Amino acid sequence: MTTTVTTQSQLNCDVCVAGGGPAGVPAAIAAARNGAKVILCQDRPVLGGNASSEIRMHIVGADGSGKRGSALATETREGGIIEEIRLENAVKNPQRSNSMMDLILFDMCQREPNLTLMLNTCVTAAQVEDGVIRSVTAERQSTEDVFQINAKIFIDCTGDGRLGVEAGAEFYEGRESKAEFGESMAQESHDTKRLGSTLLFQARKHDKPMPFTPPSWAKPFTERELHLRNHAAAGDTDCGFDYGYWWVEWGGCLDTIKDNETIRDNLMAIMMGAWDHVKNGDPTDPNYPNPDSHGASHWALDWFGFVPGKRESRRFKGLHTITELDVMAGSSFPDSIAYGGWPIDTHPPEGIDAIDERPAVQHEVPYLFDIPLSACVSRNIPNLMFAGRNISATHLGFAATRVMATCAVMGQGVGVAAAYATQKDLQPVDLPKNTAAMRAIQQELLREDAYLIDPQNEDPRDLARAAKVSASSEQSGGEAANVLSGQTRATHGPKGVAPQRMKSGIHRWMSDPAQGLPASLELSWDQPVKVGEVQLIFDTGLHRVLTLSMSGGYTNIMQWGQPQEETVAAYKIEVERDGSWQTLAEVKDNYLRRRCHAADEAALTSRLRLTVLGTHGLDHARVCEIRVYPEATPGFLQDTNSDA
Repeated sequence: MTTTVTTQSQLNCDVCVAGGGPAGVPAAIAAARNGAKVILCQDRPVLGGNASSEIRMHIVGADGSGKRGSALATETREGGIIEEIRLENAVKNPQRSNSMMDLILFDMCQREPNLTLMLNTCVTAAQVEDGVIRSVTAERQSTEDVFQINAKIFIDCTGDGRLGVEAGAEFYEGRESKAEFGESMAQESHDTKRLGSTLLFQARKHDKPMPFTPPSWAKPFTERELHLRNHAAAGDTDCGFDYGYWWVEWGGCLDTIKDNETIRDNLMAIMMGAWDHVKNGDPTDPNYPNPDSHGASHWALDWFGFVPGKRESRRFKGLHTITELDVMAGSSFPDSIAYGGWPIDTHPPEGIDAIDERPAVQHEVPYLFDIPLSACVSRNIPNLMFAGRNISATHLGFAATRVMATCAVMGQGVGVAAAYATQKDLQPVDLPKNTAAMRAIQQELLREDAYLIDPQNEDPRDLARAAKVSASSEQSGGEAANVLSGQTRATHGPKGVAPQRMKSGIHRWMSDPAQGLPASLELSWDQPVKVGEVQLIFDTGLHRVLTLSMSGGYTNIMQWGQPQEETVAAYKIEVERDGSWQTLAEVKDNYLRRRCHAADEAALTSRLRLTVLGTHGLDHARVCEIRVYPEATPGFLQDTNSDA
């Protein structure tokens, strides 16, 4: 008889990230790209969390699914790593496969030499000494292995806060009273209710009638019970037979962690009952059954989830707690690492049982708002950070910060901060009030095209800031000098940045269409400089919705299955040496927003030229920013996202 023995391994890293969802993946990638040795533990077989193929919620964020966008005026779609993910999907995943999204995330992690990805691995315990986390225990049932992971800094991106809770981090649950934080939208009394969970489905239309017989345990519905919930074949951007119903929501009156299995079972009964209703009609209707009562006769279920898409559980107590007031006032924080713009989006905890309540009430926030690092650092464990829906926020603050693109940008911010702390031998708890540290972190985030509302490019190592700029042609308002404005997007339009924080202008060079392409932009210096790396930020239509979605109606308002029309497709970078132009880099098939080009050998030059040879649709060139560094690893952190 053979006995299987579970083995235990010791692993060491600088930063351990628990949770591989929309916050955890950017956090791990950002820390790894900036020189930290990272281990990312994900308890599922795929990455992506609520956006993965297991759940299939589309990623939304500050642009409010298109409600906060205006060309060359209000560009609120998130930049940085989440934009990289979106652009990769738009080009490489025209078929809109959720499994392809899983692969893109997996590939991005695999390509980072400083990142070790551990799938099917759950953090189950933490070892704390003198109030500091020294290591965590992680279990992988698929291989019967147990790991002890030693790290300097731990980042909890699990949503439920498993790592932090095991370490003894303080946390909030439920909905606060008005008196606790002075929130006008809050309840009179604190309760333990929260937002519920959802199971999505996908249906496919066939060329013949497709019958459906519900299981015996399906929950029956009448039209009266669904009168406030859109259940048409072609719903709005968030509903429809091809995407499912986000309002198949339930469980907010229970413990969304401990009762998760019960919640899943009930959601399955609700989902099957809702589909039975649209397929077979209303039992209160005298014509029941009516196979085409909702236009569903030729539709059949193609996929449905068994993993609930969870909205709310624990929220950690940080150095600062984001509240309704912060969100509605568009508060400014000196330690900002990300931004949001989604409404304060609350749902009845009873979910679908609340038949006379709308499934969501959205209080629009007037402007983009800051997310500070202090809301992402534990107040009682100095080396614990968090990103995602478990950050330090009240129920109402969370309602505006919980969406996945917002989680992603805070993940990138936390990842950069963690890498900085490990290199400077600092604890995360000391960063928010450290002016020099925050300036360095914010400058690195800007270099990575992660937008911040107040900070702008002030990197003293960026040689372009001291250059003179000229162009072969330019439009009024789109002058060549805009590439050195310090900002890489327009946010002065409706629902953009608050007037007192606004930096007007479109913040990009736009060549004159009348003169056509090629068009060139030139930097010149009074004295020769050493060019070791050139970074470019292109226009990718940040005013427009772009996200992988199973909703055909939603996808139709995007530019999906292709690069964005504004984006520069082909370009050449040259430096002048000994009276002639020498090519540093030439690209023919670009579709990304941020490109970094390191020289094989640093060139000493007084002139640098970018020539735009073509775009993916526009008749003129658009470049938001150009940076020049004397070496391939500018800034305090390493950059591994470079193209030679």
